[in-house]
Amino acid sequence: MTSPATTLREARDEYLAENGFSTAAYTDKFVHFKFGPIYLAFPSTRSRRAVIPFHDLHHVLTGYKATPIGEAEIGAWEVATGCRMLLAAWALNLFAMGIGLPFAPRHVYRAFIRGHRSRNLYGGEYTEELLNTSLHEMRERLGLSVEAIQATPADKRAFVFWLAASASLYAALALAVLVPLALLVWWIWF
Repeated sequence: MTSPATTLREARDEYLAENGFSTAAYTDKFVHFKFGPIYLAFPSTRSRRAVIPFHDLHHVLTGYKATPIGEAEIGAWEVATGCRMLLAAWALNLFAMGIGLPFAPRHVYRAFIRGHRSRNLYGGEYTEELLNTSLHEMRERLGLSVEAIQATPADKRAFVFWLAASASLYAALALAVLVPLALLVWWIWF
């Protein structure tokens, strides 16, 4: 268990080691991962590379694990805190939030409400000073020291809005895949 006096760097390094990750992902041009028995790789955009170091720190600060449910939680939390002008963060987090909702709706909802009442590190600089800050101090700064939060009507409306945005992203992706596929089938068949 990580002590509150631990620095963000120490906690990040522990998180990366626990999950088989490294800081190389912050500069790699491709994202490599396995989905069951399938190995996948896709280009890592500049926007994604800017997001990943902060995303890892958010995992450390919130305590959400690098599991499918944990990624849904961190996605909901980051959406609720706001991803500023980081398109990759918005897209990836809305995607994660939507994927996790059917499997862990309470987790996703609670993470969103927690995020709606706290702040994140996006928009700041990834510096030595940041990495040398203690977990306790940064949790206090970001409003993460409060555990249980009662949702207000405004929190609930925000959740429904962002849930609709996530569903819209899935609809757009489905259209982007299904329309060309249908056209291809039509062209081949007729």
